[in-house]
Amino acid sequence: MLDEHGNHLMARYVSIAMDIATRIMRGEYREGQKIFGRSTLAGKYNVSPETIRRALTLLQDTGIVHVSPGVGVVVRSQKAAEAFLAECGQKEVLRGMQEKLHALLRQRDELNEEIDRLMHELLDYTMKMVGRLRRLDEIRVLPFSPLVGKSLAEVDFRSKTGATVLAIFRQGEEIYSPRADTVIQAGDVLLVVGHPENKEQLFSLVEPPPG
Repeated sequence: MLDEHGNHLMARYVSIAMDIATRIMRGEYREGQKIFGRSTLAGKYNVSPETIRRALTLLQDTGIVHVSPGVGVVVRSQKAAEAFLAECGQKEVLRGMQEKLHALLRQRDELNEEIDRLMHELLDYTMKMVGRLRRLDEIRVLPFSPLVGKSLAEVDFRSKTGATVLAIFRQGEEIYSPRADTVIQAGDVLLVVGHPENKEQLFSLVEPPPG
């Protein structure tokens, strides 16, 4: 069961069973002692008799109490109550960790979406700002290009061509503002901005040597 924020809620009958087990562990209810009947417990916890029945069934299945028609609910084992509460506590810790992990994953996905959106906006803005003064080219890196297997820094791309790689399109992946240590692969498509007069230097660096 989930609350309005998507967090798990402990079933009411489980929380009642835990409360009774806690009282047994503390000695409020002693072994061999008869505790309240179902109707009295239903009024005490302000729940339906069915909820109390499920709570008592849980306590009986774990050996904490014995429910006998005509006799009532009798405490059987304080140690069983301690073990039951320890197990419930471990489950709560695990559930809390899972909920925190799910929340962090949601935040990560939202952050990734925001990063992608800003990267697209940055690319669009850059293209608009420089488009009037500089030329945009999409250049495919062929298998025998001198760039294959080398990073942008290794080939000294910017100083040799006067151009900047805005993005790399690779097998459906879009790498915006690639770092200097990004290694070029065969089949990459480079989105490059540079002055038109430097086009010859650009293609001489990217294209495979003749012959």
